[in-house]
Amino acid sequence: MKTRIRLLCAAVAAGVALAGAALKSPDAGAQGVKKAAEKPAKPLSPDLQRAREALAKYKDPVAAVHDGYLSTLGCVTYPKAGGPGQVPYKAGGMGVHFLNFPLLGKPLDPTKPQVLVYEPVGGKLRLVAAEWFVPLSPEAKERPTLFGQPFDGPMEGHYPLMPQGLHHYDLHVWLWKDNPYGMFAPTNRNLKCPKGAYTLEEAAPPIVSSKR
Repeated sequence: MKTRIRLLCAAVAAGVALAGAALKSPDAGAQGVKKAAEKPAKPLSPDLQRAREALAKYKDPVAAVHDGYLSTLGCVTYPKAGGPGQVPYKAGGMGVHFLNFPLLGKPLDPTKPQVLVYEPVGGKLRLVAAEWFVPLSPEAKERPTLFGQPFDGPMEGHYPLMPQGLHHYDLHVWLWKDNPYGMFAPTNRNLKCPKGAYTLEEAAPPIVSSKR
C-alpha cells in the first residue's frame, strides 16, 4: 500500500504548482455564490451537520492548501454511466479533488476527509463535497462505512490523476451542493466542468477484488 501511495503522491505533486493559478483570492470558494446554493436541499443529520461545520473553513481553498490538501488540478466528469465490470456511476461531474496525503491510510474521521471536492464557478473554486478514501490493503478486510453508508468499491485508481494500481474504496458526501442522485452518490449531474485543458472526461473505474 505504501508504494501505491507514493505513486499517487508523485502523480499529484506534478500538478501542484499549476493549481495555484486557481486560488485567486482568500474567499475564492465563497464569492458570488448564493447562500441557498451552498447547502443540500434536505436537512442534514447531526453527524453530517458536525462534519459540515468542521469543514466550513475550506470554502477558502487557500485554507485547504495550508492544511495539507493539494489540488490534483483536473476537473473530473463522467459523460457516460458505468457499465458491466465498472463502478455503477451515473453520468455527471465529480469536480476538482484536493488530496491530503498524510491522511491516507489513517483511521476514518468524520471531520477529516482525505479529499475535498471543488466546483469551478466563474474562475473560482466552490467547495461542494468531501470524500473519504481508503486504500485497499490487507488491513481493510471489510467494506468501510461512515455516516451509516457503505463505501463504493473496491475499484482501480482514477487514471490519469492517480495510478490505476491504487485500488481503494471511497465515499463522496455532497455537503454543500444538492445532488439529484443523492447525498452519497459519487457523481452529480448538477456539477459542470468548464471546457478547457484541465477538464478530464473519464470512464467509470473497473471494480476489483477485495481479496489481497
